[in-house]
Amino acid sequence: MNDVKKSFFTDSHVLSAYSRQEALEDGVLIDVTETAREAGFRLPIALTAALWADIETLPERYAWQDVAGRLWDVLWMGIQAVRSSKFGGNTLFYGLHLPVGDTTAYRVKLVCGPGDAAEPVLTLMRHDED
Repeated sequence: MNDVKKSFFTDSHVLSAYSRQEALEDGVLIDVTETAREAGFRLPIALTAALWADIETLPERYAWQDVAGRLWDVLWMGIQAVRSSKFGGNTLFYGLHLPVGDTTAYRVKLVCGPGDAAEPVLTLMRHDED
């Protein structure tokens, strides 16, 4: 049995549990709560590794940018999207200018869900991630 993924067997179902803490420890999620608080978020917040990779990968023609500034842009635009939305559900999409590859238009998916102790937490990811 995999140490990270634990299986629980019931009468006719197999359920798997992978905690948020395990995802943070494994690098699947990156905790950016401290910086996010400076931007105005009040809940714990993490980025998926895929979104973090897009933030870290500086296109050559934008070499003057830095990772801290790109992270700030993602978080700042996120808090602005939250503040200006009706946010009736648990998922919010927003766009920003973030050069990645050959494009500068970037969409982020913000999801509010329960943490390991059922507390509200936020996760930011690429628009096409689940």
